[in-house]
Amino acid sequence: MTAPHPTTDAPAASRSTVTEHEGTTPTMTQPLQPLLHDSVVVLTAPSQAWSAPDGRIDGHGIHGFYHSDLRVLDRIVLTVGGAEPEHIATAGASAAEAVFTGLARGIDDATADPRVRIDRTRTVRAGVLEERIAVRNALGSSVRTVVEVELRADFSPMQQIKAGLTGSEHPVSVSPDGDAGAVLRSGPVSARLSAPDAHATVDGAAIALRWEVEVAAHGSVEVGWSALVDDPTAVVGGAAPSAEWEAFAAETGDSRLASWLHRALADLQALRMSTVERPEDVFLAAGAPWFFTLFGRDSLWAARMLLPLGHETAASTLRVLAHYQGTESVDATAEQPGKIMHELRPAALTIPGEGVVLPPLYYGTVDATALWVCLLHDAWRWGMPRDEVEALLPHLEAALAWMRDYGDSDGDGFLEYVDTTGHGLANQGWKDSGDSIQWRDGTLAEGPIALCEVQGYAYEAAIGGAELLDAFGRDGGAAWREWAAELKERFASAFWIDDPAGAYPAVALDASKRRVDTVTSNIGHLLGTGILDDAQAELVARRLVSPELCSGYGLRTMSTDSAGYWPLSYHGGSVWAHDTAIAVTGLARDGFRAEAGLLADGLLAAADGFRYRMPELHSGDPASKTSAPIPYPAACRPQAWSAAAAVAVLSARLGLRADAPAGTFTVDPDPAAGSIHVRGLRFAGQPRDVTA
Repeated sequence: MTAPHPTTDAPAASRSTVTEHEGTTPTMTQPLQPLLHDSVVVLTAPSQAWSAPDGRIDGHGIHGFYHSDLRVLDRIVLTVGGAEPEHIATAGASAAEAVFTGLARGIDDATADPRVRIDRTRTVRAGVLEERIAVRNALGSSVRTVVEVELRADFSPMQQIKAGLTGSEHPVSVSPDGDAGAVLRSGPVSARLSAPDAHATVDGAAIALRWEVEVAAHGSVEVGWSALVDDPTAVVGGAAPSAEWEAFAAETGDSRLASWLHRALADLQALRMSTVERPEDVFLAAGAPWFFTLFGRDSLWAARMLLPLGHETAASTLRVLAHYQGTESVDATAEQPGKIMHELRPAALTIPGEGVVLPPLYYGTVDATALWVCLLHDAWRWGMPRDEVEALLPHLEAALAWMRDYGDSDGDGFLEYVDTTGHGLANQGWKDSGDSIQWRDGTLAEGPIALCEVQGYAYEAAIGGAELLDAFGRDGGAAWREWAAELKERFASAFWIDDPAGAYPAVALDASKRRVDTVTSNIGHLLGTGILDDAQAELVARRLVSPELCSGYGLRTMSTDSAGYWPLSYHGGSVWAHDTAIAVTGLARDGFRAEAGLLADGLLAAADGFRYRMPELHSGDPASKTSAPIPYPAACRPQAWSAAAAVAVLSARLGLRADAPAGTFTVDPDPAAGSIHVRGLRFAGQPRDVTA
């Protein structure tokens, strides 16, 4: 049970109230998931600070300083001379820093030019929040003023905030720590505030920091404070930035691609994490704010897209997921022998109002196991050292066996899923919202569900796994190639739907093995896997660039001619950058360069509209009717696979192919992509510069 907020009788956001307006019917207000689109985030995993554009953190919605899955502070408000600075700009050199610039006109002179300026630099490192507040005076006389920062301890769990609620699990205490600091505690978690030269006062959960300063004429004064969090319950921690990624640079004829790559790599550096159990193995957190942890599917896809920057992140992601690979059948966690996990949390994840309760280590994913095999095969071809690959071969064999023995739960030859607990994820592919798999008339499909793209992943995994087994002298390669051939034949027979606009694969088979007929972006994931023949691949390529699926800002998750389509539906009409990038990669691999270029151009237009920090998803509204992409207001950002999509687009445009065992690195650029010069690609552990 959640305790009330320390400064109220009950969590403010959790109380339903009746609101009446003259001439209207009274409406019941209820907790709502916070919107994110107009907030600023500063982050280094596993810590993050969300604020208004001017830097103000006032407990509204997502605003606060978080570490791991806990909001430590929900109020950080700056005043200078008794008033908040008037905001004029926000900038930052990296994802870990933002500079909020404002004016203190209350202590300025009466002329038009502003002469007293406040630069507030907020920096987030793993477990640390720091602020430096510079008061700059261009007047001809000195200024005496008071700088104050108001803070408030919160300790609300992330899952509460996502549900629109607040309230700590344990009592919150704040105690002075000398004259210039305080110690905040809630259960096992603590935070130490330090503010050199300040006078600190404590009132319940509130802390006030006060500096009396004199700023000389044409001079400046800087004060600062910091918060250091200690969380002994954490299961993940931060990881150092990649020096190889810092060495990467791109110059492109289309400046949008270069700008997107620059921002994406900065964000990806801030998403690097490791687990407490395996601190040496780095992976990418799925995204901020909700998914700041290890996710099987997300971390695998992001690492796979980033292989042109080196095999190292892929190798460490493979190892950490192998560490958690299932060894027994446990219904409560969905664990099965050989299965790759879905997500890792410090405690059970409860989603209020949705009946979803996920255990701390949850295996409810149907696709991560095949994707793990695909990544191991690709990492080997990009130069993952032979001994590192060989060490993972027992895990490869277990993962392949899971596809055959457990992934196909009813023996029909396809991988499918169903939640048997009643409180797990109803859908367990990448589109995991409750309404994501539906018929063209809008009704929901009933499980067990066999997703089309999962069969493509399984085919590719079986072929790649067989190649690895052969290369390392292990048995089973021929059997897995035979298994893949049979899957390909079954898929061609069971999934295809005739249509006047051209046949297409069903998004899934339902519990009765009927073809679920909605046209979706899932079919784009089939390209490049090998499960389609040439004629089938051409039908899919043509469908992907149809006006019903191609928005001009990327690939819609659902076709506009479906009854369930809505441009702001999470999985039913929105655009996901990673989803489009997977389709772009598959199109390029199968030789459909014009179609790949069209979808890639859409992503570049969207990236430009979002100032090159691509969100988790955005609206499916057509580019022909809006001059900029419309945000999905609750989308995470940065998101690992959305950022990694920039590298996937670059790779497709350069036509990169790697075969380290054969010693070949091939570049076959798309002539339509224009000039591209890249420094810092990596193949077999060595840097490669490419000019196209």
